[in-house]
Amino acid sequence: MSQSAVKASGVTDAPDAGRWKALVFIALAQLMVVLDATIVNIALPSAQQDLGISDGNRQWVVTAYALAFGGLLLFGGRIADLWGRKRTFVLGLGGFAVASALGGAATNEAMMFGSRALQGVFGALLAPAALSLLAVMFTDAKERAKAFGIYGAIAGGGGAVGLILGGFLTEYLNWRWTFFVNIPFAIVAAAGAYLVIREPKGGRNRSPLDIPGVILSTLGLVALVYGFTRAESEGWSDSVTVGMFVGAAVLLLSFVLVESRVKAPLLPLRVITERNRGGIYLSLGLAIIAMFGLFLFLTYYLQIVQGYSPVKTGFAFLPMIAGMITGSTQIGARLMTRVAPRLLMGPGFLVAAVGMLFLTQLEVDTSYAGVLLPGMLLLGLGMGTAFMPAMSMATMGVEPRDAGVASAMVNTSQQVGGAIGTALLNTIAASATTSYIADHIGGASSRSQQQLVQLQGQVEGYTSAIWFAVGILVVAAALALTLVNAGRPGGPAVTGSGAGDEAEDELRVPVVAH
Repeated sequence: MSQSAVKASGVTDAPDAGRWKALVFIALAQLMVVLDATIVNIALPSAQQDLGISDGNRQWVVTAYALAFGGLLLFGGRIADLWGRKRTFVLGLGGFAVASALGGAATNEAMMFGSRALQGVFGALLAPAALSLLAVMFTDAKERAKAFGIYGAIAGGGGAVGLILGGFLTEYLNWRWTFFVNIPFAIVAAAGAYLVIREPKGGRNRSPLDIPGVILSTLGLVALVYGFTRAESEGWSDSVTVGMFVGAAVLLLSFVLVESRVKAPLLPLRVITERNRGGIYLSLGLAIIAMFGLFLFLTYYLQIVQGYSPVKTGFAFLPMIAGMITGSTQIGARLMTRVAPRLLMGPGFLVAAVGMLFLTQLEVDTSYAGVLLPGMLLLGLGMGTAFMPAMSMATMGVEPRDAGVASAMVNTSQQVGGAIGTALLNTIAASATTSYIADHIGGASSRSQQQLVQLQGQVEGYTSAIWFAVGILVVAAALALTLVNAGRPGGPAVTGSGAGDEAEDELRVPVVAH
């Protein structure tokens, strides 16, 4: 391989000696962002009461973060490519810490909503920078597998860890600590990153910023995420909900049109039209739809139906975390260099679907050991196995100047998938619950019987939605198996398109067409 080819690919002969130390701080930052997605949910009832937030406005504690984060991810990824990933990463951590301090010190709902939006803004800088740093620092196939195994385990299991930590902090300290806990995470990660990370040279994209692309993508993604969020509370036929979906479609189609014509696009279409990356973004987004809905249902089931405390609920999710860590670091990372990525992603999603099947058997008095434990173990094992190659392949073979925006697309598919999953599966559950109660409440003569019917109705809603989640995971597996056709690292090349394939084959990574 020529020196010019090496330089163009952003790969050096001698990888940075501090890359494994850097991974610690990158993983710590990713854990903080993923924790935040669930830790605040546990604290929400207490915060609502303290700050006098109305039931109608309560959702904005979650929605303000989701809109800013989801809407600005592509912009954040492009900023990382432009400014440098290390600088963007440290800036994102600092801003996230300040926003978290404001949230913890909030005295009214406006201050709380503002701090959450600010967290989303800096999260949108931080998340793509973290993933793209891994992409450019770990280029050896085996090392990359280990690094992305750890990252994938955190990305998948961090949300469940948030439930445990959120329960502890809310129950034994105060809801404000669910915000303050981010500050030491951010300080340690930023200081470590500043001292340890050495970003490879020659990987920046110094093209002028695509302002029309920034505006169209941000407004389009905000409209899409808000449309699904509103559908959950106001219904799918609500005029504003429909308007948001129509607006999102127009804005995002306009965005694609602009990106195909401008000289320096915000999102080069080569990033998403390449078969492997496109397949990963689609299948990963679908899997997140299934998973986010399940987190919500299991939390409600354990606390409302089974009567678990917040802390006990968090610990009930431990088998899922253990499964994810095992699937990601022991199965995915070990097999990533031996088999094609689709042979980990497809079966991984199917194993997760089997775990979901266990959870369709939930009843009011279901045994934890008999149904929940095996279901969550299989779900975690499958998701961990699939997430690891997905995270690695989403940035594999991408040109260094596009690493930030390719990483942002991974986060965007997860964020949009989470919004869709929560809204769609919640709607299905609510409809099934209402129907069940209407059909059975007439036969309940006493108050205790009526309460039992109400609980049975809730469980019926959860299981109906989980059946849909099973189907979604099967579709995700089918997409991964049919669209992702890259060979194993160091294995025979798959047919590509363009001169870039030869260079990638020399690097002994899965060949990805440019």
